[in-house]
Amino acid sequence: MNGYAIKSNNITMKIKDREYVLKVKDLPENKKPREKLIKHGPTLLEANELLAVILKVGTKKEEVLQMSSRIFKEYGEKTIISQTDPKELVNSLDIPLDKACQIVACFELGKRFFQKLSKGGPITIRNAKQAFEHLTDMRNLNKEHFRGLYLNSRYRLIHDEIISIGTLTANVVHPREVFKPALFYSAVAVIVAHNHPSGSLKPTESDIKVTNTLIESGKILGINLLDHIIIGKNKYKSII
Repeated sequence: MNGYAIKSNNITMKIKDREYVLKVKDLPENKKPREKLIKHGPTLLEANELLAVILKVGTKKEEVLQMSSRIFKEYGEKTIISQTDPKELVNSLDIPLDKACQIVACFELGKRFFQKLSKGGPITIRNAKQAFEHLTDMRNLNKEHFRGLYLNSRYRLIHDEIISIGTLTANVVHPREVFKPALFYSAVAVIVAHNHPSGSLKPTESDIKVTNTLIESGKILGINLLDHIIIGKNKYKSII
């Protein structure tokens, strides 16, 4: 053993020039997330270490620090906060359902306390530009996310939800999945957005088809689809 090396927030060990990922129980005391939390508090822990404390253990095929790092890398730190469906995390990240439930419960609890303690005023979104500024965390995702912003009669954001992850098609994005949260939260308007990991802002045929279907469905329900925006690296495009 030639000691420990830190790479991408994972602790690795070299044995005869080969790297092995150490399990948390094999780490030095000052590298174990739980022990670091107890000794120093949460501020010195990286996001993946904090999530590892919540998840406690990994699976047979993946150590907990590996899992927590991969979750943030594949899903996005800010995007995962908005996920409310554990089954979506199971399908997208290939993690057990109990782990997905822990993640959703953790972030939901944090959001509720933040909303109560936050001194800032309500978020108002009236147009594509304001939606784009709110959805900055979608610019660098490596998977296509479809997201809904739900607004009240004053255009204040009352709910933010990831509707699907993957290639955008009419089969994946069904009107019921988009408008179900709108009915639940009594929203009167919706702005939907999805990112193109390639950076291209050109709408596909599926993008346009989905948009037209949502517009017509919204009219039937009395809920206005204000816009559908495509998000690239640093730019956006409105489809409507």
